[in-house]
Amino acid sequence: MKAVVMAGGEGTRLRPMTSSMPKPLLPVANRPIMEHVLRLLKRHGLTETVVTVQFLASLVKNYFGDGEELGMELTYAHEEKPLGTAGSVKNAEDALKDDTFLVISGDALTDFDLSDLIAFHKEKGALVTVCLTRVPNPLEFGITIVDDEGKVERFLEKPTWGQVFSDTVNTGIYVMEPEVFDYVEADVPVDWSGDVFPQLMKEGKPVYGYVAEGYWEDVGTHESYVKAQADVLEGKVDVELDGFEISPGVWVAEGAEVHPDAVLRGPVYIGDYAKVEADVEIREHTVIGSNVVVKSGAFLHKAVVHDNVYIGPHSNLRGCVIGKNTDIMRAARIEDGAVIGDECLVGEESIVQGNVRVYPFKTVEAGAFVNTSVIWESRGQAHLFGARGVSGILNVEITPELAVRLAGAYATTLKKGATVTTARDHSRGARALKRAVISALQASAIDVRDLENVPLPVARQQTARGSAGGIMIRTTPGVPDSLDIMFFDERGADLSQAGQRKLDRVYARQEYRRAFPGEIGDLSFPSSVFDQYTGALLRRVDTTGISEAGLKVVVDASNGSAGLVLPSLLGRLGVDSLTINPGLDESRPTESAESRRAGLVRLGEIVASARAAFGVRFDTVGERLSLVDERGRIIEDDRALLVMLDLVAAERRSGRVALPVTTTRIAEQVAAYHGTQVDWTTTSPDDLTRVGREESTIFGGDGRGGFIVPEFSSVFDGTAAFVRLIGLVARTQLTLSQIDARIPRAHVLRRDLATPWAVKGLVMRRVVEAAGDRHVDTTDGVRVVEADGRWVLVLPDPAEAVTHLWAEGPDDTSAQALLDEWAAVVDSAGR
Repeated sequence: MKAVVMAGGEGTRLRPMTSSMPKPLLPVANRPIMEHVLRLLKRHGLTETVVTVQFLASLVKNYFGDGEELGMELTYAHEEKPLGTAGSVKNAEDALKDDTFLVISGDALTDFDLSDLIAFHKEKGALVTVCLTRVPNPLEFGITIVDDEGKVERFLEKPTWGQVFSDTVNTGIYVMEPEVFDYVEADVPVDWSGDVFPQLMKEGKPVYGYVAEGYWEDVGTHESYVKAQADVLEGKVDVELDGFEISPGVWVAEGAEVHPDAVLRGPVYIGDYAKVEADVEIREHTVIGSNVVVKSGAFLHKAVVHDNVYIGPHSNLRGCVIGKNTDIMRAARIEDGAVIGDECLVGEESIVQGNVRVYPFKTVEAGAFVNTSVIWESRGQAHLFGARGVSGILNVEITPELAVRLAGAYATTLKKGATVTTARDHSRGARALKRAVISALQASAIDVRDLENVPLPVARQQTARGSAGGIMIRTTPGVPDSLDIMFFDERGADLSQAGQRKLDRVYARQEYRRAFPGEIGDLSFPSSVFDQYTGALLRRVDTTGISEAGLKVVVDASNGSAGLVLPSLLGRLGVDSLTINPGLDESRPTESAESRRAGLVRLGEIVASARAAFGVRFDTVGERLSLVDERGRIIEDDRALLVMLDLVAAERRSGRVALPVTTTRIAEQVAAYHGTQVDWTTTSPDDLTRVGREESTIFGGDGRGGFIVPEFSSVFDGTAAFVRLIGLVARTQLTLSQIDARIPRAHVLRRDLATPWAVKGLVMRRVVEAAGDRHVDTTDGVRVVEADGRWVLVLPDPAEAVTHLWAEGPDDTSAQALLDEWAAVVDSAGR
């Protein structure tokens, strides 16, 4: 039986380590990861192996040759272009077409029992057997559920936390029959998990999952790379180490010289022909490569040092990675999480701060203080983007330096000469950072249209008028000392998950495009943006009947930028309006929940005394809307969604409504009564936006004051929702309280539970298991539906160590009981 080792990946997340070295050659305990893999294959009798190569292929071939030194027979299948996980194996079909074969990644460290995996495959008569394991954080892997017989029931590649339904993941190790090649097209990119397996499962082919016991680490990030070293030294993975264990946990390879006065606190590894001088202290989880010199007085702790490195006297290395042929001079200090690439020079008494990446062939001058601290990583966050873009405390986490790098990364994802629209709210912090963003964009050959201070919906609409994208900087809602940097696509919508990941990758590599002197971008300031916005709004949203109805409304602009667009709008609507709090207040760029509530109470008092038809209150950037009925009573946001839904559906009588899965199922009753249907989406705004763009969609909302008016825009727009509401009320000739009264009361309760990151995947698996035979919906998180229609939704938070729960029943008592029941399931799994 033959094996295939996939060794063609670029390992972009591991740069700068992989800038000049393919990922499979990265050393773990002084041996390439792929060598550990090949030795495992040999241990299980798989000596005939095909290696698929693409990125820096010659380095892999030169290192391993024909495999004779390992007692194996290696051949190579070279890809001219990346073909994906399945396409690369298809490229080696001629060598594999006659018998069962095993596929394994050349850059994952494992000691799984491959013989047992193969025996399981043959026993089940499988076409494909996927080797599975359980991990704390399943986001970067394909999660899988198998039945009692081991057959794969459900599979999802690289989920978001909202899509996690298990902690059992695909390791990228497969046993396959040659017939599988019939499902892989030649010479085009094809992936096993994304393309082939779904098709096999659709056709009912025997695809099985084998849950392996043992060690497995996908060495895909700097953190997992350092962890793999520590795990080998701790004996958590069964691999071979060269050298001698001279004391418990202290391994020294052949030819290494360690001075008797050096202090070694295991577990540590000293490579062959390394030299460690007197008064050196090397502490746990440190790996020293071949031919490394460590001079007197140096201190190393959890450091990974590749071959041929010079570590000068009194230098200090903590939790860092040092590439091969690099010189670390006297008294240099390299902090936790930093990575120094190959063939660099770090000068005397210089300091490289934590999480800094120094790419190959660079020089850090003597005495330099290199500080490009990545705040997001120090917070333990895997990605830049949260629920509102890139967010953080002003001048602590969101700094001008960060803004420049982010804008440079965003510009790098666009074509030279493209146009980006920028905007901000009325806070001083947003004004300052926007200037930094504009400079970075122009320096990256991007033309900038700066709108200055405008409502968020105006920024989105203007972005969609011919720009390649947009950036809006605003104060985080409810958090006055924080800012959100929001990125838009060419339609003015938030960047998709794929767009965010692309920007994330460029930012992580710190490989920014810069313009030549003649390519510096232009800066322009469009005029009449409010007139353009209101003109387009009034053309597309139905305003018939408004002037005849003689409505009186009260509008609260909340001292925010929403007030900027109202003067050009209200006069053209033909409605009697009273505007309050229209002026901008730089000291109040956002408002707390308490001040918002107090503002709604005051609005209600004014509506009642003025005998107005209703009142609306915008948030400070005009994105969201709150309602007060004609009696002055506050209509809560989740209730306002049902009122708007009833009005729209009653008028349209057909079409689809986009709502997140957290919405009460009363919405289905309202929609169905008027001949419309609900399209349930995830809680992500970009998913609502996606459905809002579809032709049959007539309305969308999130139950938190965000409304989509599809005839005008596919994003949340408070002003458009206001105009649509006036028209609907004018034509229906019913008051908001009358509409509210005819809608059944909903009983949805919510609870948040603290959940450590390490057990989130386990929690979701336990929820699926506890569901048993009940209907399970995995649109977002896991929604379990009882036979009587009650339901509970369990949703992991993507940015915090929290799990959210929603439960709905016929009354609050029933919903509370359901919430308590499933909170206990989450709690028990999280302990």
